[in-house]
Amino acid sequence: MSLTPLPVNPPLPSVANTNTAHLNPLPKSVFTLPQTAQLEALYTIIRDKDTTRGDFLFYSDRIIRLLVEEGLNHLPVVKRTIETPTGSTYEGVGFKGKICGVSILRAGEAMEAGLREVCRSVRIGKILIQRDEETALPKLFYSKVRCPAVLGKHSLTLVIKFPSDIASRYVLLLDPMLATGGSAMKAVEVLMEHGVPEDRIIFVNLIASPEGLTTFCGKYPQLKVITGWIDDGLNEKAYIIPGLGDFGERSHAT
Repeated sequence: MSLTPLPVNPPLPSVANTNTAHLNPLPKSVFTLPQTAQLEALYTIIRDKDTTRGDFLFYSDRIIRLLVEEGLNHLPVVKRTIETPTGSTYEGVGFKGKICGVSILRAGEAMEAGLREVCRSVRIGKILIQRDEETALPKLFYSKVRCPAVLGKHSLTLVIKFPSDIASRYVLLLDPMLATGGSAMKAVEVLMEHGVPEDRIIFVNLIASPEGLTTFCGKYPQLKVITGWIDDGLNEKAYIIPGLGDFGERSHAT
């Protein structure tokens, strides 16, 4: 009985580079994951409407770890000399400064586990910004550090939960979906109000729309964006197409 030989090279993804196909050229501050067959397979699973919640979380988490690792590549380093168990001296590097994560609730909260798996004992802050489905504009509801705010004609108290020394840290801002860019821009605005320099913010994101990236990077050109996939665009309801649905609802099974 003859056996069919295995291919020497792994299969290529069906689309060579969907990111530049949908936004070309990419803004200089945007960095994407390599478009490998494995990455496309992971995205195919989480996009599938029939994927179970358990599989959705498992495979999303795999992508999130890749994104966090790529985000860490953009942190500054300093030279560091250490001694190995053999008594040899090794000239290496270490991260410069402290980092923290800030998740945009509630979908961004699902990215916290991936960050903790890569960065042990990392401090994580939270901020709640939800989009008004009628206007597609962001509404800021939650963070820590109580402060008065005005939203339209209504006053409210914001609760912003950030590390007390956040102004001195590099911030990985976590939100899986970048549609119009409104929520991300509001989050950056709040971070900068708390003393975080724009160039110390790294936005980590699973799926982005070309429109959202263009708007977001146009307003905040000094921060970096790490995204896994750039989709076709937005529909008339400002939802990402093809997208994966509501990430928060799928991860929380609501």
